[in-house]
Amino acid sequence: MSLDDGTARHRVVIIGSGFGGLFGTKALKNADVDVTMIAKTTHHLFQPLLYQVTTGILSEGEIAPPTRVILRKQRNAQVLLGEVIDIDLENRTVTSQLLERTTVTPFDSLIVAAGADQSYFGNDQFAEFAPGMKTIDDALELRGRILGAFEQAELSHDHEERQRLLTFVVIGAGPTGVELAGQIAEMSDNTLKGAFRNIDATEARVILLDAAPAVLPPMGPKLGKMAADRLTRMGVEIQLGAMVTNVDADGLTVREKDGTERRIEAQCKVWSAGVSASKLGKILSAQSGVELDRAGRVKVLPDLSIPGNPNVFVVGDMMAVDGVPGMAQGAIQGSTYAAKAIKAGLTGQQPAERKPFKYFDKGSMATVSRASAVAKVGKFEFGGFIAWLMWLGLHLWYIVGYQNRVVTLMSWAVTFLTNKRGQMTVTEQQVYARTALDALQEIEVNGRSSVAIPPVHTSSPAKALPKQDDEKAS
Repeated sequence: MSLDDGTARHRVVIIGSGFGGLFGTKALKNADVDVTMIAKTTHHLFQPLLYQVTTGILSEGEIAPPTRVILRKQRNAQVLLGEVIDIDLENRTVTSQLLERTTVTPFDSLIVAAGADQSYFGNDQFAEFAPGMKTIDDALELRGRILGAFEQAELSHDHEERQRLLTFVVIGAGPTGVELAGQIAEMSDNTLKGAFRNIDATEARVILLDAAPAVLPPMGPKLGKMAADRLTRMGVEIQLGAMVTNVDADGLTVREKDGTERRIEAQCKVWSAGVSASKLGKILSAQSGVELDRAGRVKVLPDLSIPGNPNVFVVGDMMAVDGVPGMAQGAIQGSTYAAKAIKAGLTGQQPAERKPFKYFDKGSMATVSRASAVAKVGKFEFGGFIAWLMWLGLHLWYIVGYQNRVVTLMSWAVTFLTNKRGQMTVTEQQVYARTALDALQEIEVNGRSSVAIPPVHTSSPAKALPKQDDEKAS
């Protein structure tokens, strides 16, 4: 199916509904263009707060409002649900797919803001036992795994098994890893304290693991040490210079700098160690010759376009621009710049006349625990309560929708003033759906699955049922 209404208006296609996609679409609200946003989810995800969904502070609806509702008053914008599977630069079309339906959308200008996926550095098999945290599905699965580990420990009478169940390993000491490790520690020490009869939730062991030599490397040694000191006081074990070499259902193996390896027994593992850009970068590279960096990001021109295609812009986590971090501000500023370039082109400005994109660094922040955060604004580096208040205010400002801001503020007040969390519900579907879907997809493609499908009731969510023959599996 091809979407082309024959209009003479300039057609802008925007791929992705994240910060880049949404702000780029909004920036074209009053322009004489027709905008089509193509996204594989129905919502705009406020990813910096995803860890709070994982740890029961916020509900998914508060940080993931429906994109159609956000843009319903923007009459020149249309939203299409589907995963982009091809971009044809010569014919200027984008092909997307939803279930069995394929849609081809023509464009005059294109903004690619497809974001990034979790990177396991070539060890994708780790994902089965150490999920990443990039989507709502990831957050809900991890919430189920974390709380499920406490429930399983309550049923166990074996000391070693209890220790394994109550050991939580967060792999990656960047902002996401620091924030998640801190919240797991707070949840076990406060929210779940006294909630069990056979175990003491406060005895949970939280490990923050990274191959890097420091916590929060992008924020510098001063703030990294402040965050590490705070986590240590909370009981989080920080293990640096340790590279993960294997992950299985019951734990993981790490290699120290001296080459020695050791084993950590832990059922619940979370991967937040790296990202890789969308695969659409390879499609653009094959057709335009644009270079990609090691993470698959596109080395765009100074105006964020790609060689030979001044009408195609790459923004957000997909663009590789020196000095621009893979954060929300980079995506917002990049997409807004691209929208302005498109509008200027409508009035006759030539691509050669564009001023280069300049990133304005508004600073970076990371929360460590309740009433404690670290912040870097310009040359100023500070932490503690003031940084935490600034972090709350900034994130509240960028949440989309007045209602979501109010509900989020109320949820924060309840959690931070009473130690109670309003989103502690988990289901078996949340925990097992991902591996089950992976197995079904492999069966469709290959006739049988090598993915381990866990039984519904088990003490270990990654232990698989015996493999079935093809006839039974189908």
